[in-house]
Amino acid sequence: MVTATVDFTLPEHFEAHEPPEARGVPRDGVRLLVSTEKAQSHHVFHELPALLRAGDVLVVNTSATLPAAVPTLDGNVVHFSTAIADGTWLVEPRRADNAGPLTTAVAGQRFDLRGGGSVTLRSPYTRGRLWIAEVSFASDVRGYLAVHGEPIRYRYVPRPWPLPSYQTVFATHPGSAEMPSAGRPFTDRVVTRLVAAGVLLVPIVLHTGVASAEAHERPYPEWFEVPVATARVLAGAKRVIAVGTTVVRALETTGGRAGRGWTDLVVTPERGVRVVDGLLTGFHEPRASHLDLLAAVAGRDLVGRAYQEALGAGYRWHEFGDVNLLLSEGDG
Repeated sequence: MVTATVDFTLPEHFEAHEPPEARGVPRDGVRLLVSTEKAQSHHVFHELPALLRAGDVLVVNTSATLPAAVPTLDGNVVHFSTAIADGTWLVEPRRADNAGPLTTAVAGQRFDLRGGGSVTLRSPYTRGRLWIAEVSFASDVRGYLAVHGEPIRYRYVPRPWPLPSYQTVFATHPGSAEMPSAGRPFTDRVVTRLVAAGVLLVPIVLHTGVASAEAHERPYPEWFEVPVATARVLAGAKRVIAVGTTVVRALETTGGRAGRGWTDLVVTPERGVRVVDGLLTGFHEPRASHLDLLAAVAGRDLVGRAYQEALGAGYRWHEFGDVNLLLSEGDG
């Protein structure tokens, strides 16, 4: 059984190598696995409004994706992860072939970037993968990235795709290094049908950093905001469903109250959750820390059964893949 800490082998053909639209599938045409304590069922995402109850609250992340990857003049690439309050950034230097982190990186190393500017590594932040770095640009970092950056992609996505492919329909606040991908299958028609079905949608912002940290890796801070209006809705909600692990992190940081700032909260099964009753999310790599968060919401057994079902049914993984609705015991 798959649990939050057990490894499993993901066949390559289960990886989503391109946006679903590139293979003739609309955004809201990806597959949706619904898992509760009572049953599991297979759907198409645009059926979501019929699968929820009037009065359910869906919490979505309105963070927009930055083109956060920049080639270096020495043939490598730097991924800009997270802006830190003191003006430094968490960055990930990566090999030119995008096969993994640049493990030869050392403190003091400077990377000159395309279009001018530079990044100088100050100190390792976690396992040598992420570094605290000083940045030097003629403009602000986000302005620089808008001109010279590209969307972050990994080896399972063999060709580049334009930035709109990495934006959700909710994207209004630029700041995420990678797409809050659980929101990608939503379209205007799905949102309209949700509202017509009596499902409430409310926003938070959490600017996500680079891809899922490995299990036991030091967490990194991410900026978030839970608006006052969202907190008011949550206070009266019977069932709160987070759209993405980023939403869980923001809501659990504040306990569902209004707030903003930096969070380094790690949501684990041992901690549990206090606000969220369900989670709509993509499928995560083995040993990803996100799996611990899934288990905190739905329990290890349910997560294990969901992943067994997804593997057996050939669901697609990663940001362009299918999605998984996990509802904890008593919510099915």
